[in-house]
Amino acid sequence: MSVSHRRFLACRESTALGTSDATLASRGWRVNKASHKLTRNQAVRECLMVARVHTVAFSGVEVLPIQVQVSLTGGLPAFTIVGLPDKAVAESRERVRAALTAIGLALPPKRIVVNLAPADLQKEGSHYDLPVACGVLTAMGVLPAEEMDAYMILGELGLDGSIAAVAGVLPAALAARRDERGLICPGAQGGEAAWAGDDMEVLAPAGLLELINHLKGSQTLGRPRPEARDEDAPLADLADVKGQESARRALEVAAAGGHNMLMTGPPGAGKSMLAARLPGILPPLAPDEALEVSMIHSVAGHLAEGRLITRRPFRAPHHSASMPALVGGGLRARPGEISLAHNGVLFLDELPEFSRPALEALRQPLETGRVAIARANGHVTYPAQVQLIAAMNPCKCGYLDDPALACSKAPRCGEDYRGRLSGPLLDRIDLHVTVPAVDPFALAPAASPEGSAPVAARVRTAREGQWERAAVLSREGLGGGRVPRLNARLDGEALDRVAAPDAAGRRLIGEAVERLHLSARSYHRLLRVARTLADLDGRDAVARLHVAEALSYRPIPLAGAGAARQDPGAGEGRRRGGRATL
Repeated sequence: MSVSHRRFLACRESTALGTSDATLASRGWRVNKASHKLTRNQAVRECLMVARVHTVAFSGVEVLPIQVQVSLTGGLPAFTIVGLPDKAVAESRERVRAALTAIGLALPPKRIVVNLAPADLQKEGSHYDLPVACGVLTAMGVLPAEEMDAYMILGELGLDGSIAAVAGVLPAALAARRDERGLICPGAQGGEAAWAGDDMEVLAPAGLLELINHLKGSQTLGRPRPEARDEDAPLADLADVKGQESARRALEVAAAGGHNMLMTGPPGAGKSMLAARLPGILPPLAPDEALEVSMIHSVAGHLAEGRLITRRPFRAPHHSASMPALVGGGLRARPGEISLAHNGVLFLDELPEFSRPALEALRQPLETGRVAIARANGHVTYPAQVQLIAAMNPCKCGYLDDPALACSKAPRCGEDYRGRLSGPLLDRIDLHVTVPAVDPFALAPAASPEGSAPVAARVRTAREGQWERAAVLSREGLGGGRVPRLNARLDGEALDRVAAPDAAGRRLIGEAVERLHLSARSYHRLLRVARTLADLDGRDAVARLHVAEALSYRPIPLAGAGAARQDPGAGEGRRRGGRATL
């Protein structure tokens, strides 16, 4: 029996016992004598209406719509939040109460119930403060319900009624635009939300009172302007690197095609110096790439002052970083360093010193360009298309190739040290470069080496050729119409079309596969590097010369070791640095 039916029977019984219509009306009910139909009075129905406002939850960079439902009913005064709130969300009732008091309003002496729907989804973060406050004000009649339905709201409240910055404003703004709604966000992040589009209404009040006055028509909030991060700070220049011509050439190849690179050499050879100069020769982010990168940093709470990122990220975590710090995770899954370096560079110095589980966790993201974090309470995916640049010493002491400085365990120490890196991980690195100690005569004042500007120009020309080629192949329907823009990510039919070598190049690759025991993955990475070398030369076809140089960046398997003769993509074998020659 429904609640309404039970009340109807009670009402009919009361009527039979002589209860007057006036008494029933005072209780909020009306009885139709002809049909015995029991209905609520209009005033009571309005009192029991539920106020609804809209906000969001985040699953990775995906935005999930959340409806905040607020009900004010009679009974003992209480303020309850339901719908799987975490500690920060549950505490929002105290921040809302204090903020309303600070602007001269008080909660009504009623039972206030706030439901965050859908109720089976965990709600995390402080950005629910402002939606809850707006929902309560709408239920109180302070804010118009029709107008509030047109906005998506997020922000953290201070005890003085101010609105503090929160994570995820940019993806929330894009989701609001898709839903044809405006956005209400903290004042400090209005420029971030404005990037969602010029035709979208964005309100960015500094405090709760400003928002109320604007919605009631007594104050006008201007639309914030989109702002980008100031990237005018000069980058390190390649002219600072003396000598190391082979390593400089490899760095240019890596930049042109987006290839992964591992540099091996003694301490002080300039490995970290070379890596630090890679951002100076990379082209700036394209608009769509800048939006992707900024969304990840917004969700992580790293988007300073709400300004869009236009320079490619360069992340260099310390070798003590844990696996969640590198790939993401934690109690509340957050993007790791590999996702924060999306469309940019992840530099791992002292590669063998990282923990083995952390390095092995990089294998799948390096192959797929995405990180999938699985937890008991959810599954989160972050983009992770990065260019891995790594550096390492040849052994623990670092002086394996210098008899005067090498330790007593050489050369065994070098094999053990490199054995910390698995074969499958090394197989995902396109360029293996030996960086020898710098000749002291190369450090003497002389003609300055080539700087970053001409190298960056060649890199940009090579990349523009790749972008145009990818656009043509996409229009032809290859790869489902979405061919990767960089050579390092080409695969399948697109790779076969653009990186097929000439007859001499094919014979050279056949010999290399037989003598170096290349895996299928290594074979395809060899073709990608050869394609990049042809792009740097301005050639349409991949020639034998390009294949030969690409082979020079492959590591030499350890002679006589059975493990090295196996497919390096299927097992773990020790390797020593060097260049392949045929």
